[in-house]
Amino acid sequence: MPIKTGSTSAPLNDAIVTAVAQMVDDAQSQRRDPSHSDIETEIKRAGLSEGDPCGRGHSVGKMKRVRAVLNWALEYNAVAGGEFVYSLISAIRGHGGFRETSPNYIGKHSIENATAVFDIEGYELTLNGELQPKLLDNLSGVALTDALKAYIRRAKRGAEDAALVTGTGKDLLEAVAGHILQQKYGRYSATNNFPTLLGQAFIALGLATSEEPEQQGEAPNKRIERAMYELACGINQLRNKQGTGHGRPWLATVTAAEARMATEMMGVIAERLLSFM
Repeated sequence: MPIKTGSTSAPLNDAIVTAVAQMVDDAQSQRRDPSHSDIETEIKRAGLSEGDPCGRGHSVGKMKRVRAVLNWALEYNAVAGGEFVYSLISAIRGHGGFRETSPNYIGKHSIENATAVFDIEGYELTLNGELQPKLLDNLSGVALTDALKAYIRRAKRGAEDAALVTGTGKDLLEAVAGHILQQKYGRYSATNNFPTLLGQAFIALGLATSEEPEQQGEAPNKRIERAMYELACGINQLRNKQGTGHGRPWLATVTAAEARMATEMMGVIAERLLSFM
């Protein structure tokens, strides 16, 4: 199945499953929208009907239904699960769920809880219910490090939209390399090409690149470092530079399986680089 990306994607993990399910819990209040029918529409749109307990003849409340669908998605199709999360929150917003004066208001606790779990994943849930990735151009220092780590966690799970860093026009490895140099030296040249930028970051961290000749008797990890550098440069060549922010971050010739592998490898390399800071 092709990997979908764009503004309609969202992160997905156990904490998000719980928080989003709570957003439709009306067990302790009068009935509120979105209705079961509304939820079913979003489930079908995301292609998650197989994980819907109501589709198998079970009668469950909205919270248990959403939780079951998202838990199924976590195991079998996290990308579609992220799309369902995004569309469901949009539906809740459309029904006035984030407006205190609305009969469908989901409550301060649910909003604050959801805001907190999305924040850890590098996403912002605004007071009016807009879910969007954090703009990393507005962050620096520890805050930027934490946001990049959130992207890394998602990239390691194969979330293709994590390959591009929101608001920067850079991919994840470019952003990490630039952040490392900024932290180390207080500045870096954003005009450098990717191999140069990454090479500078490797050198700043004391890591070997393929430009550094192998030394007799050197530690075995140096070979791994050179391989990481070459792999990162290879992945960067797969970038769809014209398509940044407009669909898939990869060239049209890259298959879904190759894109997922590249995304996961970006996460692994980026995580390793940040571990040296």
